[in-house]
Amino acid sequence: MAEGLGRERWAHTSALMALLANVNRDPKKGRAFRPSDFDPYSRNDRRIAGKEDLAMLREALEARKGR
Repeated sequence: MAEGLGRERWAHTSALMALLANVNRDPKKGRAFRPSDFDPYSRNDRRIAGKEDLAMLREALEARKGR
């Protein structure tokens, strides 16, 4: 229950931080910020590619080169 409350509070805080950062950013210098850029819980939810995933990607690219 405490983790859910922390996630909810960070979702709110990160939305405000993204809004503030986007108001003050130079649109010519990069993409707009998203709340997930500031939310520490969303970073834990992202899937990190493992060595097996990269090996499969490499095989697929090499097979495509051979066409």
